[in-house]
Parts: sequence; C-alpha cells; structure tokens
Amino acid sequence: MADPLYRQIAQDLQRKIEATELAPGDKLPNEMMFREIYGASRNTIRDAIKWLTNRGLVETKPGQGTFVVRRITPLVTTLSADPSTGMAGGEGKAAFEEINRQRERVRQAKANQEDVSGEGIPEGVPRASTPRVEVQFAARYVAERLRLLESSEVVSRHQAFFLGRDPWSLQTTFYPMMLVERGAEELRRAKDIEEGVVGYLEKALGLKQCGYRVRMLVRPPNEVESRFFGLPDDARTPVVSLIRTAYTDTPGFTGAEIGPYPFRVTFTALPADRNQFVMNSGISPEEPAAPARDQ
Repeated sequence: MADPLYRQIAQDLQRKIEATELAPGDKLPNEMMFREIYGASRNTIRDAIKWLTNRGLVETKPGQGTFVVRRITPLVTTLSADPSTGMAGGEGKAAFEEINRQRERVRQAKANQEDVSGEGIPEGVPRASTPRVEVQFAARYVAERLRLLESSEVVSRHQAFFLGRDPWSLQTTFYPMMLVERGAEELRRAKDIEEGVVGYLEKALGLKQCGYRVRMLVRPPNEVESRFFGLPDDARTPVVSLIRTAYTDTPGFTGAEIGPYPFRVTFTALPADRNQFVMNSGISPEEPAAPARDQ
C-alpha cells in the first residue's frame, strides 16, 4: 500500500533537505506554491509540514513562513568517571574539555592523513557566564538530595554555558551553608574558583570527594529553558536534566547522619537536540567519544 500523499510530499522534502537542495535557513515555498507543485490540497500540505516539523527538520515562524532548521552538531558528554580527573557528568568547564580533546584528535588525524570518524565537532569557543551566587532556603528537591531540612540555608551557584554564540547548558549547584560557616567563603563569591570547587573544598576544609551519583531525567523544558535555548514553543524538544550528587566519606561537613555524606548537588539542563551522552566501563578507547548516529 502506498504511503498517504502528505507522507510522500514530506519524504520528498526530507530528501531535498538531506541533500542540501534545501539548505539550513532556506524558506520553504508558501502553501499555494506547494499545492501547485504537488497537486495537493491545503490540508495535505499542512500535514506534510507538520510531519517535517515534528522531526525537527523545519520550523514555522509566525508572520514569516517555514524555514529549514539549522543542523546542530551534538556535544558528547561522558557520564562515567574519568580516572585521571574524577570529573564527569557534564559539570562545569570540565564538560568542554571533551570538545577540545576531540578537536585535537581530529586535527592530528587529518594532519596524518588518517581516516577519522565523527569529524562533526561543535564549532565555537567554549565559555561560561559569570557565576550568579545566592543564599536561599533549600527547595524540597534540593533538600532531598543533600539530606537537609527544607528550612536549611544553601548557597547556589548558577552559570550558563555556550559554544560560541550557541547556548549549550544551564547549571546550578547547591552547597549546604555549613560549608561556608566552616571556612569555605569562596563559595559565596561571584567568580570562578580556578582549581574547581572539589579541589577548593579539599584545600580549605580537608573535605575529600569519595564518589558521586548521576541521575538522568528527560522532561519538557520550562519557560526559562525554552527561551534561553531557543526551543520550539510546543515543547517537542525535551531537555535532559542531569542531577549529580557528590559525596564525602568524612562525617561532620553537612549534618547528614549516615554516610556517604552528600555535600553538593548540581542540576544541569541540556537540550536533547544538541547533546549526546556516553558511559565507559572497563577497558575502552582512550580518545573521547565522537557524535554517533543510530539510523
């Protein structure tokens, strides 16, 4: 049985988009022109555009028309621990080190005239906004992760991350106020902590991280996320929320009674249209993973 006419039209347009006959940013013909080209009704053309829109191939801008969507090269984030740094989970500037390492691997491979997979590395210089620091009462979802009462004070540090002009992630980390009271005053300063917060807390307080747990949630974006990432208003592009809780095996830093003791929790929101994730176990390639396809 032949596909419905709207599907045939949509697949023809998809082929043209993938062959770059219709390039990113190109405006599609209006409905009347499509009706003449394909000999189809208005509703059939609208169903074809809807099919393409749901697959992220085109977007309609009110009052302007329908345009081919710019393809975004995914950023690959490693969720398993790096044995040399202990960092993973897309946290902080360490998340961008994977891009730089991948770019260097591709550059060296090309210089040596080697065949290299995953040459599509996100463009742009990685950068982060100045931290926005606040002292607040712990919301329930924060208190649960840090094992605090909801009336407890926490320090939050919020940053936005970019590749060039493209927004890539929003990240907020919460710390029990007890850490500041015990001497970790840098947590309340609106500036980057050069050695990283884990290193700083070990130096300032003798607090050592013994491990962490990463939870991954997939959900619709909230209003702030949709606006920041430039996502469609219909929420068809979800965000991946990484919740990374860090633990110490030394009691007395946070008030938790049973170890391991949580001392920080990071919430990172990443849009699903520009991010991929990888986990390593056992013996695996040393080079960072490149973006992958499954179809």
